[in-house]
Amino acid sequence: MADKAQPDEHRQQKEDIEDFGTVALTQGAHVIHCLTVIGQVEGHSEAPQGQKTTKYEHVIPQLVAVQEDPRIEGLLVLLNTVGGDVEAGLALAELIASVSKPSATLVLGGGHSIGIPLAVSARRSFIVPTATMTVHPVRHSGVILGVPQTMRSFEQMQQRITGFVAAHSGMSEKRYTELMLHTGELVMDMGTVLDGRRAVKEKLIDELGGLSEALQWLYGEIERK
Repeated sequence: MADKAQPDEHRQQKEDIEDFGTVALTQGAHVIHCLTVIGQVEGHSEAPQGQKTTKYEHVIPQLVAVQEDPRIEGLLVLLNTVGGDVEAGLALAELIASVSKPSATLVLGGGHSIGIPLAVSARRSFIVPTATMTVHPVRHSGVILGVPQTMRSFEQMQQRITGFVAAHSGMSEKRYTELMLHTGELVMDMGTVLDGRRAVKEKLIDELGGLSEALQWLYGEIERK
């Protein structure tokens, strides 16, 4: 029975990686659930074909499982995202922040736009030196009404993002807004690109490091409980 169970377990693990970008790391000292957020965070509408996406309806049940499954001891979120749907991104960030178990995020390629709240949502955030964080205002690709209510809606949405980032990182709302409205750095846009070292210096991300540093921190938090 044990011989049969092992191939079944490997098959399920392979399917989870292919379908959802997740895997439970069970061979180490502790069981860590690894979740990847890649490409565009997809919300209420589907992204065009050919784009790499992370679907929030796939991620939400996994985060609930991390919280409820007694076998899972910690959460590691690997990020390489260009941003995406604001509502979906904030929903996922709030869920990650509300997980009571030790959690860490690791920014690898990029954590842009709505990816920034995701990057700072865990208890501890890490970034590799070559990764970048792009801070810019909320954008809208669809049709909008040119009325004051629309501008107010955009302003409220931006305040929600700015407030969340300030509450879960060492960066103030004022500094985040300054970086967001900076001109002269992005072509035909406003905002700021922070590499790994500068993101840590600006206190947006907690620590410079990679996979081993993130796992070491998680193990330490789990063993401290």
